Amino acid sequence: MSIKQPRIYLASQSPRRRELLKQIGINFELLLMRSSPARPADVDETPHAGESPEDYVLRVSQEKARFGAEVLHARHLPLHPVLAADTTVTLDGRIFGKPENDKQAADMLREFSGREHRVLTAVAVALEQRIEVLLSKSTVRFTKLSEDRIRRYVLTREYADKAGGYAIQGQAGAFIEHLEGSYSGVMGLPLFETAALLQRFAYPAP
Repeated sequence: MSIKQPRIYLASQSPRRRELLKQIGINFELLLMRSSPARPADVDETPHAGESPEDYVLRVSQEKARFGAEVLHARHLPLHPVLAADTTVTLDGRIFGKPENDKQAADMLREFSGREHRVLTAVAVALEQRIEVLLSKSTVRFTKLSEDRIRRYVLTREYADKAGGYAIQGQAGAFIEHLEGSYSGVMGLPLFETAALLQRFAYPAP
């Protein structure tokens, strides 16, 4: 007699989040929400007027998880916890999203050059009407970057689909003089907070 392994749904297209869940042995299934005919407009990821970076990332992650739980009902899928996350980079109170082109990516790296910025990743888990969320805060200090170094990094296109325009697990790891907080949180899914949340939903996370 085989024992059915617990599982969750991951409401994210991010390959980094998939990699991190696999790292700690989480059994997950991708919830590809865009294919749902019942789906309304995308989750609003536009910062609201006066919204702090912390409030922003908490709101977006919870909205993603909430919508994922609604998709389960719309598709009549088995009920398992839905995990969603959102990452933002902030400096001087500003929110840095994902750059749309080379110029935006280079501009972001110039802003971070020789300074400390914060990376906030909120993780939310939803099951039916219940939603819980935790926030990971990390401080990253970049070395002073020359224009040539910025240009060469941008040419790699590693910045694509990355909040703040860089990937800590890629070549930009060489820019980081100091990290205080969660490496996996900067990567996009803080493993400590993720495991803690899943345990609250009776998932046997490590």
